[in-house]
Amino acid sequence: MVSSERLLGRWGEVEAAEYLRGKGYLVLGMDYTCRLGEVDIIAARDEYIVFAEVKLRADEAHGMAREFVDRRKQQRIIAAAGAWLREFPQVELQPRFDVIEVYAPEGYRTKNPRIQHLENAFWQKPRF
Repeated sequence: MVSSERLLGRWGEVEAAEYLRGKGYLVLGMDYTCRLGEVDIIAARDEYIVFAEVKLRADEAHGMAREFVDRRKQQRIIAAAGAWLREFPQVELQPRFDVIEVYAPEGYRTKNPRIQHLENAFWQKPRF
């Protein structure tokens, strides 16, 4: 059985993906998982392949959502991105690591969640 917390997280990821589509991104995948880590959203626009981490919070009372993407989490995202790039070598775009904050005070009942997109939130060249 899937936890309500996981379902809420998935809802936030879908909201973030819709936001990206509205900004002209092509969403290539969601919830990419490998033994090295996971990436919430993989999207492309212009010369970039974007590996995005989505963070959902009710509000900023306990800090900005981006603050929860610590160095360890970044390393796991970078490692998973490298695995994805090895799996799809035909994609010859510049990797970029974004964080998308979704603020939803009423959870999935929030009509218009506030979305903050931080482009190039952290960077390191993935190993292929």
